[in-house]
Amino acid sequence: MARDVSDGFVEISRHSLALVGLVVVAVALTFMARPSLQLTVNEMVLGWLEMRQADSIEPPTNDAAYRSTATSVNGLPKNQLAITYWLSRRYRVSPEPIAALVTEAWAIGERSQIPPTLLLAIMAIESKFNPFTAGTQGAMGLMQIDPDARAQELSPFGGRLAVFDPVTNLRVGARHLQDLMLQSETIEEALRQYAVASGQIEDGVYVERVLNEQKMLDKML
Repeated sequence: MARDVSDGFVEISRHSLALVGLVVVAVALTFMARPSLQLTVNEMVLGWLEMRQADSIEPPTNDAAYRSTATSVNGLPKNQLAITYWLSRRYRVSPEPIAALVTEAWAIGERSQIPPTLLLAIMAIESKFNPFTAGTQGAMGLMQIDPDARAQELSPFGGRLAVFDPVTNLRVGARHLQDLMLQSETIEEALRQYAVASGQIEDGVYVERVLNEQKMLDKML
């Protein structure tokens, strides 16, 4: 009985392999006769492989394209909430994007000792909170930073185009301002240098406008 089963299995296997061979030959002949069909199948296979590869890739955590640039106003501290609504009305920007910038300005202020209202004042004067503002001298974004001069700082956030991401622009601009403050004896001098770097005409008006904007924001604290 065992031998009969074994002989039957061998026979079935032989016929199965033969059948597989016939199928392979038939498919090969079909592809040879219809090259367009082979191209279609190749495209389908490549598409499937690309989809599998894309599904396995996780978005980079530092890439600006994957970071939210809006924050709910719910839960904001009272002083930040007041500034958020004031800036929203003054510059006609929705509260949620302004809230994200206010929150980030406070976080940067705690780390760098730069008054958050000063950072917000610079953004107000430089771009009126339009993240896509571009100056005539090549400066871009909320704080009007030069993407070529700040390429190294922008690199961890996704490269040159990250200059248009509001949070990235704020972080890089704040770092630049901090460097200027460390090199200057007064905040006025640091702001004058910042104006020149952002393409502004340094005539004293810029510094006055920024400081006046900061004073108005400070009254809400």
